[in-house]
Amino acid sequence: MGAALLSDPDKIESILTTLVKGICKPVTCKIRILPSVEDTVNLVKRIEKTGIAAIAVHGRKKEERPQHPVHCDVIKAISEAVSIPVIANGGSHDFIKEYADIETFQKATAASSVMIARAAMWNPSIFRKEGFCPLKDVMQDYIKYAVRYENHYTNTKYCLCQMLREQLETTQGKKLHAAQTTQEICEVFEMGDFYEETTAIFEAKKTSLETKMQDEDDQMEDPDVIKMAVRFDKREYPPQITPKMYLLEWCRKEKHPQPVYETVQRPLDRLFCSVVTVAEQKYRSTLWDKSKKLAEQAAAIVCLRTLGVPEGKLSEGENHLINKRKRGDQERLISRDHGEDLAEPSHKKANFIEETSDMNVPKMPR
Repeated sequence: MGAALLSDPDKIESILTTLVKGICKPVTCKIRILPSVEDTVNLVKRIEKTGIAAIAVHGRKKEERPQHPVHCDVIKAISEAVSIPVIANGGSHDFIKEYADIETFQKATAASSVMIARAAMWNPSIFRKEGFCPLKDVMQDYIKYAVRYENHYTNTKYCLCQMLREQLETTQGKKLHAAQTTQEICEVFEMGDFYEETTAIFEAKKTSLETKMQDEDDQMEDPDVIKMAVRFDKREYPPQITPKMYLLEWCRKEKHPQPVYETVQRPLDRLFCSVVTVAEQKYRSTLWDKSKKLAEQAAAIVCLRTLGVPEGKLSEGENHLINKRKRGDQERLISRDHGEDLAEPSHKKANFIEETSDMNVPKMPR
């Protein structure tokens, strides 16, 4: 996939030209080499004219694999043919066994710099001028990062297998292969205590955060507020029909003031909770939502269900608001056909249009 564009130089040129003209950051690209040196150099010259800042060259053809020798001569020909920096890549298997080899590969390709993939995966301390760190130390450091940042165990396991390489058939390697959790991986490398200590710290932090969130929830507590654990799922409603519309319609029918929504955002996770006041009674969902609109719809649902009023769900059968909309559309069409003023009389205007609350959402105190 990474080499697919090599067969379409026009598209390469179009993409890079668009990027260079469209953004203010330096644009670079990376290619494999073509079957001939001449074709490869001509392609790179064409790429250079797009205005890119640098080009990385993996010195292998599209069909070649890591075990095939890297073509340093082709990378060198490119380096000598263009004025932009050339980044040499592909030397891990043939050249780069330690830090000093990076410069050897750079000189062999006449490149401005070197890009390393597999050699860095085998031992990230390849970049250490003083020489390799012991692999055991590198692997333990990597595991610590993986645990602290909750890296998925399958990725952690893969990277560790790349580091072990020829040691995969040892007892330790076989245990690593059999590991199915981060904890089991830690135990393979005698880091079980570290895992338990770190996860205990995480759990304590989690508990602290949950307590803080509960304290913030308590600020929303009001004995006069009717609460229910509900969410708004628009898939359960007809298009353009919402609980807020139904609640507004009910309030008008019962001659109550229109619903008033008060919405707050919790700083810790940026979730929203809304309280709706209808006929001097407050309602809200106990579940926090990812947007202000969803939180308000959830509050409307709590109110409607408490009152025993339909909320417009598809499962409720015939929807009178949809029928009302259809009648309104038909009346407008008839008026248009008779050349009447398209503006609706004030008493007909959008009885079911959803009211919008104040767009400024207050944040709860930290």
